[in-house]
Amino acid sequence: MPPSPPSPLHTDAPAAAPFWLIPLVVASALFMENMDSTVIATSLPAIADDLGEDPVILKLAFTAYLLSLAVFIPVSGWCADRFGARRIFQAAILVFSVASIGCAMARDLTELVAARTLQGVGGAMMVPVGRLILLRSVPKRDLVRALAWLTTPALVAPVVGPLIGGFITTYFHWRWIFWINIPFGVLAIVLAQAYMPASQHYGTRPMDWRGFFLSGCGFVGLIAGASVMGRDFLPGWVAPGMMAAGGAFLWLYVLHARQAAAPMLDLALFRIATFRQSVLGGSFFRIAVGAIPFLLPLLLQVGFGLNPFQSGAITFAAAAGALAMKITAQPILRQFGFRTVLTVNGLICAAFFFGYALFTPETAHWLIFVILIAGGFFRSLQFTSLNALAYSDVDEKQMSQATGIVSVGQQVALSGGVALAALVLEGARQWRGDPVLTAADFAPAFAAVAAVSVVAAFIHLRLAPDAGAEVSGKRS
Repeated sequence: MPPSPPSPLHTDAPAAAPFWLIPLVVASALFMENMDSTVIATSLPAIADDLGEDPVILKLAFTAYLLSLAVFIPVSGWCADRFGARRIFQAAILVFSVASIGCAMARDLTELVAARTLQGVGGAMMVPVGRLILLRSVPKRDLVRALAWLTTPALVAPVVGPLIGGFITTYFHWRWIFWINIPFGVLAIVLAQAYMPASQHYGTRPMDWRGFFLSGCGFVGLIAGASVMGRDFLPGWVAPGMMAAGGAFLWLYVLHARQAAAPMLDLALFRIATFRQSVLGGSFFRIAVGAIPFLLPLLLQVGFGLNPFQSGAITFAAAAGALAMKITAQPILRQFGFRTVLTVNGLICAAFFFGYALFTPETAHWLIFVILIAGGFFRSLQFTSLNALAYSDVDEKQMSQATGIVSVGQQVALSGGVALAALVLEGARQWRGDPVLTAADFAPAFAAVAAVSVVAAFIHLRLAPDAGAEVSGKRS
């Protein structure tokens, strides 16, 4: 009898890596990608002034990145299976770093938009493929610990980004917000080569070009529509029209996926209860979370009159709370299980979102800081639990498909959160009949975010009591 082939889960790595090193390498790439998105938003006025463009038009650079993500995230899993996950991960970091150089050296809007589009291609491959490597190299019993490291950058970057972006733009030059990506990219490539397993190829399924086209058009429509929702520089019908067209293309993709032999995103994964609950139920929570980095800085700057650096110094508190969660997520899930944690913790998060609506210009800054620290902890726990639940019952061969669905779902939900916040703010302002935003306009927006989060918490009640027990470690 011929010897059995080695399991892809336990492929040989170039060097023995400590448990935390692979999650940290992937988290570094995730942090670089997340922070870059938030830093450029803070620096848009300075970039516009330097390039001689209108700041509103310059938002094309921001939107181009999001649209590139939407198109190429779904194909990331196929590329990882076809060419090897580590190879694609390193190539994606290289593309992202080269595109960062292009952004830093851009002489006009056209060059900046082109470089940001290329950055989006790198980011679309870098994050889901990095997560895929982690999922295939870590035993499920250690998944919560690993994901605790991985989810922290997603929460830290949006609150640290405005602080770093404001500091660099104010005291140095906006081009440095792109140059700082280069040493991080080089380090991540070297560490991936040294410590990440040399991933096996998982089959040779054909590329689903029709699915690629339909999903790309669908996600572009949804995210582009959400990005311009509530803005006054386009006719009012444009954003709903984009989102309706995006929804139509996604429906066509669903019809296609039911008949295709090897669809790019396998919707059969939604038959797995834990995966379905994490993606669909978790989307409501991510909509709420997507609104917070948009609302809080506006409240502190427009409503309370703080400058960008003061605002960033306060919102940084949420990052501290997220970091504290890393060592507590596993014991909490082991004690209570996914259903209880996601339901109860989801209601706690909703209470914090509603608490933000009670902030006034007279609220002591230290009190806001403390509340944001606590809120950051519970949001991070919810993120880690949702991500761990998503992959708890997915087998290894389906991981590449699962990471693609989860990643693009997160992107759509976070964009939807910004759209929701912008719509409620615009409605509150029109209700008062005053074109100027005030602190009072933010209370309805935070209340709407809290209501969406409550919906997410009750959806998780449908989970089985022992859902994801292999990952959480909770015993019956």
